[in-house]
Amino acid sequence: MKIHKSLWIAIGFVLVLSTVLAGCGGGGSNAGGQGKTLIYGRGADSPKLDPALVTDGESFRVTENVMETLVDYEKDSMDVRPALATKWETSDGGKTWTFHLRKDVKFHDGTDFNAEAVVFNFERWMNQEHKSGKKDDFTYYASMFGGFKGDEGHLIESVKAVDDYTVEFKLKEPQGPFLQNLAMSPFAIASPKAVKEDPGKFAQHPVGTGPFKFKSWKKGDSITIVKNEDYWQKGLPKLDQVIFKSIPDNSARLTALQSGDIDVMDGLNPDDAKTVEQNDKLQLFKRPPNNVGYLAFNMEEKPFDDKKVRQAINHAVNKEGLIKSFYADLAEPAKNPMPPSMWGYNDEIEPYEYNLEKAKKLLKEAGYEDGFEVEFYAMPEPRPYMPDGKKIAEYIQADLKKIGIKAKIVSPEWQSYLEATEEGKHDMALLGWTGDNGDPDNFLYVLLDKDNARIPAQNIAFYKSDKLHDILIKAQRETDKAKRTELYKEAQEIIREDAPWVPLVHATPPLAAQSYVKNYVPHPKGSDSLAEVDIQK
Repeated sequence: MKIHKSLWIAIGFVLVLSTVLAGCGGGGSNAGGQGKTLIYGRGADSPKLDPALVTDGESFRVTENVMETLVDYEKDSMDVRPALATKWETSDGGKTWTFHLRKDVKFHDGTDFNAEAVVFNFERWMNQEHKSGKKDDFTYYASMFGGFKGDEGHLIESVKAVDDYTVEFKLKEPQGPFLQNLAMSPFAIASPKAVKEDPGKFAQHPVGTGPFKFKSWKKGDSITIVKNEDYWQKGLPKLDQVIFKSIPDNSARLTALQSGDIDVMDGLNPDDAKTVEQNDKLQLFKRPPNNVGYLAFNMEEKPFDDKKVRQAINHAVNKEGLIKSFYADLAEPAKNPMPPSMWGYNDEIEPYEYNLEKAKKLLKEAGYEDGFEVEFYAMPEPRPYMPDGKKIAEYIQADLKKIGIKAKIVSPEWQSYLEATEEGKHDMALLGWTGDNGDPDNFLYVLLDKDNARIPAQNIAFYKSDKLHDILIKAQRETDKAKRTELYKEAQEIIREDAPWVPLVHATPPLAAQSYVKNYVPHPKGSDSLAEVDIQK
């Protein structure tokens, strides 16, 4: 997902790509002698393939098909359904959860999936002695379950095997989104044998129970997964092989699709959606807009410790113009940190109007009448919520110049970008989020609670509000949806006033595929199961 290159570079890239992919035979049966092969063009490589160690969609895109969770989401919604657990019940006011596991399931290394495997995984995530490196390796676990074992807010008291196929979770307090959380990709169950042998290797070579098995990884180029012949769900997968091909430039990726070198692509430029619709050899998909793209201020750095400065910039960014320039109407302006389709959304919030005079007045009140200079991190890769981070940054840079703010844009490579923002090295940064579990907690708590302002931070604004924290924790502990809704509406009012971000857009990401690709369903969470996908020419 590199920044758009010049036309000549793009053309040269596509020519090289066509030569490389010719041997793969993008699109269909007997490609490379591997039966039905699907080549999935994407914007960037995966940083790691241990889902417990990452927070990015490019990693989950692969691991989603190699590893499985206790419960999963329906193929086109965030409703929970059975997966490695066939049924479950809760008791003790929501503090005890019992899961009954699927029998006769094996990991790709031939070992048995059972209750002890589930216990091993959760203990690995929650216990410091099992960690492969720094304390916060398992960022998602800490974000969703209140830290690690021994931390004051840690939610899970114990996980134990009642028998070979029954697991019991004891929680210190009820958690409203507990079942939704367990369906998230980071909590996929890994082979204990593979992890114990070499945790570092596991992050490069995942071993799960999923419909596909990991085969190979050419860093910066492609990841190949192949059919799990012993998959517990009979008749699946329908494909024999999937190759995730990294093609950084969106336009080059579309050219590869049009020429038949790849079968599916994400990161379609919104302006190209009509071109795809008019091509009878292609089909257009629209992923549900379960996301937010935002501009975060590092509130630990001056001048962003001043609320008036943050509010001024909220008034200075022309979101309507930005959407018209870069999203081809496949987005709507954001006023809250979560999408309007999410329950608990507060539609009564007044958005910051685009008003340069108000912005200048607030800057003057804050003591920055002459503006200031700032370093502005712009994403180097296209993301579902932001098709071209650098160009969008340049657009915002021009807006800021009108109120005297000189923003220097920096754009390191993707992995370095994520690490820099997690560690608070930025002044301002563009980023975004695709919801993982269909619950407001996954946006508001994960992205803006003080618990997640610890390095490596998911709250990259380093926003620490005790008032907001108390409301979000209360909402987590509540199991009544109506009461939770009111709490989340109150939380959005606090966030609007404190302005740790400029919420920019909620995008409807377009994707494209060859017409012969069947049963592909883009999921709201941003990573898709390919188990039912088929190629029919």
